[in-house]
Amino acid sequence: MEQDLTYFYEFGEQVEQRISKLAQFETAYPPRVKRQHTSTQAIKLLEMAEATWPTDSADKPHIDVAVAGRLVGIRVMGKTAFAHIEDGSGRLQIYLRQNDLGDEAYHHFKKGFDLGDFIAAQGYLFRTKMGEISVHVTDFQLATKAIHPPPEKWHGLKDLETRYRQRYLDLSSNAEVRAVFAKRSKIVTLMRRYLDGQGFLEVETPTLQPIYGGAMARPFVTHHNALDMRLYLRISDELYLKRLIVGGFEKVYEICKDFRNEGISTKHNPEFTMMECYWAYADYQDMMTLTEQMIAGIAQEILGATQVMFNGQLLDFTPPWRRLNLVEAIREKTEIDIFETYGDVDALWAECQKLKLKVAPQPSWGKLVTEILGEYVEPGITHPTFIYNYPIEVSPLSKQNPADPRMVERFEVFVAGMEIGNAYSELNDPITQRARFLQQQTTADKDAEAHAMDEDYVFALMQGMPPTGGLGIGVDRVVMLLTDQPSIRDVILFPHMRPRE
Repeated sequence: MEQDLTYFYEFGEQVEQRISKLAQFETAYPPRVKRQHTSTQAIKLLEMAEATWPTDSADKPHIDVAVAGRLVGIRVMGKTAFAHIEDGSGRLQIYLRQNDLGDEAYHHFKKGFDLGDFIAAQGYLFRTKMGEISVHVTDFQLATKAIHPPPEKWHGLKDLETRYRQRYLDLSSNAEVRAVFAKRSKIVTLMRRYLDGQGFLEVETPTLQPIYGGAMARPFVTHHNALDMRLYLRISDELYLKRLIVGGFEKVYEICKDFRNEGISTKHNPEFTMMECYWAYADYQDMMTLTEQMIAGIAQEILGATQVMFNGQLLDFTPPWRRLNLVEAIREKTEIDIFETYGDVDALWAECQKLKLKVAPQPSWGKLVTEILGEYVEPGITHPTFIYNYPIEVSPLSKQNPADPRMVERFEVFVAGMEIGNAYSELNDPITQRARFLQQQTTADKDAEAHAMDEDYVFALMQGMPPTGGLGIGVDRVVMLLTDQPSIRDVILFPHMRPRE
């Protein structure tokens, strides 16, 4: 069947030239090729063999290998050629000689193969005069023809927007980026391993929810046609996980995607990964201990130390982490005692204006307190720090602090000016919980992040939920810290981007 290539030719002369080479191959996209060794395995094979060979031996046996990978460098010198291939394990040099391959095959390599193509090569291992382990090729096949040239001749893709929009180009040309995402995978594995080791059960809860809840955030809204009902992408899995505590599980967790209809920044992406866990008969103090032990353990496994370099700062994750009361933290940075004189939103806002504090007006006293915290306390925190005891107005799911009824048993944990976690002693009184939900509805007209009413959750609490501690950890932000990446987009494979104009 004749194919219309107009679309592809619009990419330029190089693409057109590469397409013209397709005719040289019986198939440019074979269903399979022979590969028996990765680049790293091939290199180790020769190194292990060399360790057993006598130093004065001139007759060394051939070690046959079959490797495959993307061509990332080609150097032709008359009747010989050197090339480098790259696979998921690393790079390996291959050596092709016209006298070994024959005129036709060698010419086929020179004229038909380009940077970016995938090649499968068979041959035997040797060291060059420069000492580089290589494959002396005796046969080869095209594995895949790349009809678009690689970016910047494989010197590294630098343009940030292109890297984020076309992550496949970023990964294929920047080995250090691949290393970041490999490390991300290991971090998630270690987090899961830690929780499993502590007796937590991994569960799955709905992504599409009839009532959004578990956080104070704007949801994404969708519609289910068959049921003719509005649904929301979850902003949190908290209320479902606590239903499982009611049901009899005592330790549960989930690592999942949450979705919040909010702005995009170096710390925020509308789709992000959270770990939430709930622990019956624990409280927010227990969750502090769990947090610092888990993160410190992951850092030790990933980096071999609990001291981490991030954005030019040395962060120390060694437990115990600093614990600081929210009231004291704000007084330390602004000289405002949020309770002494400024116990309502108008008085506190007036004082902020008097002191010329750069904070945005908020619909409630509690939200203004957290706004001050975010502007004047959070940016100055370097080492891991628990800020604890939050206003009850912004914590409708938290248990009241017996020592101060205006506050709840809640903490947020900050590192390098960034929040990475949030935890409560969970409110388990259904009467108080329903009253909190109703109070949230009174501000819903001026606060788009007010928590929705969830009658079924209240009914669940009516069955009885034991005292429980809950914790949420922002996985993306933890990865940022442990891989020294400045933006959340650098640790999310496919971050959301504004459409091209």
